[in-house]
Amino acid sequence: MNETKSVENKDSLRATLESLRDSYNQQPYPSYRDRIDLLNTLKASLIRNEKQIYEALKKDYGYRSEFDSLISDVLPTVMGINYAIKNLRRWMKPSKRHSGLMLLPSNVKVHYQPLGVVGVITPWNFPFFLALGPAVQALAAGNRVMIKMSEFTPNANQALRAVLKDLSEHIVICEGESEVGAAFSSLPFDHLVFTGSTAVARHVASAAAKNLTPITLELGGKSPTIIDDTIDMAIAVDAIIVGKSVNSGQICVAPDYVFVPENRKEAFIKTFIQRYSEYHLNSNNQNTQTHIVSKRQYDRLLGFLDDAKQKGANIHSVKPIENDQGRRVYPHLVTEVSQEMKVLQEEIFGSILPVMTYRNIEEVIEYINERPRPLALYIMSSQDLFIENILKNTHSGGVSINDSAMHVMADDAPFGGIGHSGMGQYHGHEGFQTFSKARTVLRSSSWLPKNRIILKHRDFVFRALRTLMLR
Repeated sequence: MNETKSVENKDSLRATLESLRDSYNQQPYPSYRDRIDLLNTLKASLIRNEKQIYEALKKDYGYRSEFDSLISDVLPTVMGINYAIKNLRRWMKPSKRHSGLMLLPSNVKVHYQPLGVVGVITPWNFPFFLALGPAVQALAAGNRVMIKMSEFTPNANQALRAVLKDLSEHIVICEGESEVGAAFSSLPFDHLVFTGSTAVARHVASAAAKNLTPITLELGGKSPTIIDDTIDMAIAVDAIIVGKSVNSGQICVAPDYVFVPENRKEAFIKTFIQRYSEYHLNSNNQNTQTHIVSKRQYDRLLGFLDDAKQKGANIHSVKPIENDQGRRVYPHLVTEVSQEMKVLQEEIFGSILPVMTYRNIEEVIEYINERPRPLALYIMSSQDLFIENILKNTHSGGVSINDSAMHVMADDAPFGGIGHSGMGQYHGHEGFQTFSKARTVLRSSSWLPKNRIILKHRDFVFRALRTLMLR
């Protein structure tokens, strides 16, 4: 393979996979130095193409803030590379394990072996980070990588080709619509990573199961935020705005709905609109709010608002939708919501935020636990007992306290969902382990006739084992 190329049908997809597997088989255990050189090459290319990445994402979105592209695509990818480079020698080192009395004097170690070829299916919301994040860890683990990009980010896909042009023996990207995605997920990868919706994940998992391909599913769902009755409202609101404004809330870990104490609802609405307006409408920052990625997604959000209005909700807008805004939708807080409204039934994935009230925190915990487990949970509080109660009595993929979405940036910690919000995890050391085979190696001495002793003196060994080990 001399260049990173597009593949668009089942036969060419399989041929590309076989080519990558042949390349892997020629070097099934890349050295530490080879892996470091590869990661450094990728990092240098990413930084060299930074401006092209920003421009490509602006074209795909109609407008995308360079601030959003930096902190959501370029920076976390570079940070992930740096973290892998810093820790790779330790990760690659076989780990010693206790052999136990039964296996003395043999020793046991666990070796971390590359899997082979890893497939990555990438969505449109963060096309660089969600393609290269898992790819970096797969490369650090010694694998080859094949990436299916979204058809909704054609300019970003071309920019990624430029980034990867010198790495074609290790990474190939593919493009195409749903039929290409279906064919891609049916390939016999050694591991498959999918980031996207729960509905599509079911099809991906079913296709992978036919090959017994291990999978990591990074999905989404409705991530709740809980505000207590004492936290400074401005602190809580600022944290929520970060998670809800970056990429206009088109993030799998964006706060999807908020619980506030009954007596703080009006304060929340007022503070949110005031502070969002300060940051995005009344500032001189050149980085303004990112557009919704497509007319289809834009219309879907407007449909949520229309549905909520028709069913009795009140809408509190930071700024009304105007024709000259392009596909920009400033946040809309939705109150007096009910369960039949789409904003409480579907993942919003945009700048709409339902606001619900509570009298007792147990009501909130019960509400969350009655629904599919979310990818993220946000707690706005300084009360340790309040926080611990929620942590111990709920499940979620991850948690941020007095912050939102930022836990994804923790390089030294795993990221992943639970139940409907995902399966498996990567980032950090856990990412290296996900893309490695932990291979147990038992080594016995070639000069000590241990097995002859066991076989020849079975009665004695039987009595000794019963006496020493059945306790």
